[in-house]
Amino acid sequence: MANRERNKKILLELVKQPDNSRCADCGEPEPDWASYKLGIFVCLNCSGIHRSLSSHVKSIRLDFWEDKLVEFMKSNGNARAQAQYEKAVPPYYYRPQREDCNILREQWIRAKYERKEFTGETKYPPLPYTTGFYEGILLKKGKDNTQFLKRKFVLSEREFTLSYYNKEDESKGPKAVISIKDLNATFQPEKIGHPNGLQITYQDGDHTRNLYVYHERSEEIVTWYNAIRAARYAYLKTAYPTGSDEELLPMITRNYLKEGYMEKTGPMQTESFKRRWFILDSQNRKLLYFKGHLDAEELGAIFIGTESKGYSVKEWVPLNARGNKWKCGLMLETPERQFVFMCEQERDQREWLEVLRKVFSRPMSPQDYTTEAVMKYKR
Repeated sequence: MANRERNKKILLELVKQPDNSRCADCGEPEPDWASYKLGIFVCLNCSGIHRSLSSHVKSIRLDFWEDKLVEFMKSNGNARAQAQYEKAVPPYYYRPQREDCNILREQWIRAKYERKEFTGETKYPPLPYTTGFYEGILLKKGKDNTQFLKRKFVLSEREFTLSYYNKEDESKGPKAVISIKDLNATFQPEKIGHPNGLQITYQDGDHTRNLYVYHERSEEIVTWYNAIRAARYAYLKTAYPTGSDEELLPMITRNYLKEGYMEKTGPMQTESFKRRWFILDSQNRKLLYFKGHLDAEELGAIFIGTESKGYSVKEWVPLNARGNKWKCGLMLETPERQFVFMCEQERDQREWLEVLRKVFSRPMSPQDYTTEAVMKYKR
């Protein structure tokens, strides 16, 4: 019993050390688990992935630890493992955070410890990241229906394009050739209804276009994701030759600040409310709205400026509203007009208010002023 408590105390002291105080794989603070095969401290979610890979894990608080295992943990730790297994991670490779979906965590862990892609001693990282060219079959949702069909995709870093073909007749050339310039990719498993679901967004003329794809193999879809990031990184290095990695890496791909349904009325605020799917893209300072959550094109977009430029948001209860089923309202005010939205729950209302104010508080860049002017001109 004395050994048990002594070893538990040693482990709890080890996990307080700066290098061990966050999960070795996703950065979750205060990890409660450890892999005694690798000598690392991990969070509950990542420990489950390690267990599935036969990397023996224990709770540092609840399980019994033999003396030799505690000594192994003392002589290793997160920093030592990261120096070995993350020695050659490409700058564009996405390192999952604690909020990310499970397949990103799983493939990151497999890439590090199972496939040993980043030790600098093997053939890895895989060719799609280093050659600038990748092609394969993905299941793509139809533009006007819910059916997912196999389509050939080709990624070219040299041309900075992503193309896809109608598989039935590739001789006619690609169905679409998408510029890497404005492309974004983000995992959307719940939205798409598949654990490997990926949303690809790009500018198609005046519209924002969404592609929804997946692959049955999680390793393949994560490879596609990081190949896209590699091509985007190469483009950004060309477009911003003096930009540092610290500046460019957040621009490669991004998750949207918030998504969800709200009810929307028209400019007179007397029109009937209609339910719409909203996406807040904080990087482009745009609030996009769609008829449904898997629509290919947006119905409209609202630029989100700063408070000093006449943009604001507040709680609001419309007076002469018609058709609204939801009662938690907010008003988004721009220099041109007022937008009234209704949320289903107070929590949704609070979250929308919080994220919109977060964008308002961020200074506008020269590119933001250009985007604002273009959107005003199109209206």
